[in-house]
Amino acid sequence: MSDSTTTMLQLRDFVSDFVNARDWQQFHSPKNLSMALAIEVAELMEHFQWLTTDASRNVGEDPQVISAVREELADVMCYALAIANELNIDVSAAMHDKMRKNELKYPAEEYRGRYGPQDTGSS
Repeated sequence: MSDSTTTMLQLRDFVSDFVNARDWQQFHSPKNLSMALAIEVAELMEHFQWLTTDASRNVGEDPQVISAVREELADVMCYALAIANELNIDVSAAMHDKMRKNELKYPAEEYRGRYGPQDTGSS
C-alpha cells in the first residue's frame, strides 16, 4: 500500500475491519476515540520534544526515530479514521471544506512566509 494507490475509503475500511474483527465498536464512542487520539498525538510529540526546529526536520535521518514516528503517526491516523467511521464523516469533503475556509481566512498574498498578516503600516 502507498499514498499514491490507496484511497481514503480503503483506509477507513481497513480500520473498520480491524475494529469489527475484535468487536471493539462498543468501546469506540467519539469521547473515547477523541481521548485516545489526543494521547497518540502526545506520544508523537514526544519524539520532537526539546529538539530545535532544524533537528526536528532531520529525524528522518535516524532509522530508529523515524520508525517510531511512523508508528505514532499511524496510530494518530487510525484513531482519526475511527472517529470518521463512528460519526460517518466524509474525511475528504471535510478536509476540502476546511481548506477552502483556510484559504479565505489566510489569503496567500497576506500570509506568505509568515504566520500573521502583514503590517499595513496603519495604527
